[in-house]
Amino acid sequence: MTTLPMTETDDDRPSLLIVDDDVTFCEVLAKAMTKRGFDVHCAHTVEQALALAETCMPEYATIDLRLPGASGLVLVEKLKALDSGTRIVMLTGYASITTAVEAIKLGATHYLAKPVDAEEIMAAFERTVGDAEVPISTHPLSVGRLEWEYIQRVLNENKGNISVTARILNMHRRTLQRKLTKNPR
Repeated sequence: MTTLPMTETDDDRPSLLIVDDDVTFCEVLAKAMTKRGFDVHCAHTVEQALALAETCMPEYATIDLRLPGASGLVLVEKLKALDSGTRIVMLTGYASITTAVEAIKLGATHYLAKPVDAEEIMAAFERTVGDAEVPISTHPLSVGRLEWEYIQRVLNENKGNISVTARILNMHRRTLQRKLTKNPR
């Protein structure tokens, strides 16, 4: 178990910003990370997170990819602009290669697929180099997953604009929204 040293004051503890629209997840993770020595702040939107970041300047952050309004990717970029030293772990229940690559390009330290626990997040914060020993899958992606990855790439290229993405993909906007809510296999 990885634990940061506990001190008496919040000023001595590293600050952690947790950004997720799931209030229960935020509360549970906040308790777990407080026990591990962090001074924790929670936000549920990009706007709330930016307001908190300007006052607490987090050393660490966990950011959910899907937030109401702007994407978590937008927040990664803005937090890195505020402080390039912030160590950011992107969390998502909708993991895709495209969003993982973009999160890392924008400055995230690591990218984890939910469900995730505090120990995995702690390990991700501590990782500073890649792992050349990661096993390579022998199974190709399913057709459904390939479609979902392609949709994610086009959506990302259009800065999350559903209408423009639907036009480019030659599909109805509601059909695209339905496909985006399905969990790819």
